[in-house]
Amino acid sequence: MPVLKFRVYWEEDESVYRDIAIKPNQTFLLFHQAILQAFEFDSKHKATFFRSNDNWQRGREIILEADNQPRKAEPLLMADTMIAAAVKDPNQKFIYLYDFAKNWSFLVELIGVSKDENSKITYPACVRKEGLAPSQYGTKGLVGDKLVEMEEKYDLNKEGMDADGFGEEGEESDALGGDGGEEFGSEEENNF
Repeated sequence: MPVLKFRVYWEEDESVYRDIAIKPNQTFLLFHQAILQAFEFDSKHKATFFRSNDNWQRGREIILEADNQPRKAEPLLMADTMIAAAVKDPNQKFIYLYDFAKNWSFLVELIGVSKDENSKITYPACVRKEGLAPSQYGTKGLVGDKLVEMEEKYDLNKEGMDADGFGEEGEESDALGGDGGEEFGSEEENNF
């Protein structure tokens, strides 16, 4: 069975993306879950896909659950809609929205089709990650071991440093030669 590979860009920064491989007979519900997992988001909020054209204009909507909202065209349901049913051309695009209060927007683009699936992979699967995913609930910092390594490498409390991170050299004027740095010339000479 062929496998479709989609690139899912975070709309705010196109250098942050995830490539997700999925079979054409799998549903948009599985695709939705794969995107959330790839970007490390929870699955507590509503979401929707829109079919899109090359100009990222919203077309037919594929919703997570029925909501009885008035629309020009009846939306499809993620759980009932297979990927193949919405892919109409080799460069198919979708817009994926998650958590309507925060309005997380992702641009989804079909970037490849493989003739055969890899038997070692369970589809859908995130096959490539680029960039640090946005934090769903605030800011992300360095996590786990990386933070510890950074603290050890730049530990300001090593020998010669007091608790505030200042060395024993003394005041700035002492570090510049004892007289406030006037040996570097007058103020007029230093304006270049």
